[in-house]
Amino acid sequence: MTTSSSHDVPVRNLRPHRTEPVTAAGADHPDVRPVALQYVLGLLRLALGWTFLWAFLDKTFGLGYATPSENAWIDGGSPTTGYLSGVEGPFGDVFHDLAGNTWVDWLFMAGLLGIGLALVLGIGMRIAAVAGVLMLGMMYLASLPLDTNPFLDEHLTEALMIVALALTYSGRYLGLGRLWERIPLVRRNRWLI
Repeated sequence: MTTSSSHDVPVRNLRPHRTEPVTAAGADHPDVRPVALQYVLGLLRLALGWTFLWAFLDKTFGLGYATPSENAWIDGGSPTTGYLSGVEGPFGDVFHDLAGNTWVDWLFMAGLLGIGLALVLGIGMRIAAVAGVLMLGMMYLASLPLDTNPFLDEHLTEALMIVALALTYSGRYLGLGRLWERIPLVRRNRWLI
């Protein structure tokens, strides 16, 4: 600490010295509890993961919510035909050509299952973030033009949430992220976190 000659007031070094990283935004503020924030992010991760898993389960077994039982994937229904054949926006022709293709059905369902499991378990969050952004981006393009907002919908907000969850290591709370990070393969390949 040095003192100012004109006012004899102590002047502190304005650059903070940290010995450990701040784990949550605003952790220096006395009203923010970093651990509580991480648990809230863990709950958000679980909720978002469940939306992906639920879509997978409903489309696979035709549970009668978004997918009637006669259109179940296990009974020969196509999980992409109904949605993609109804696309009317600027990318309609592209999505119509993709609708009902076996490889598209398998890729879509593997994405729902993989992203959902990664989010619920809190493992592979970086891969889940990349895959989730790609999937949600495609779903956003299929939704154009939007009915209720000129450019923003739930696909974009969910994509941003997945990225935020991956960047904040939310898999460590209410998930298996800490155990996952200790696996030697994951330690050598940090992109697997």
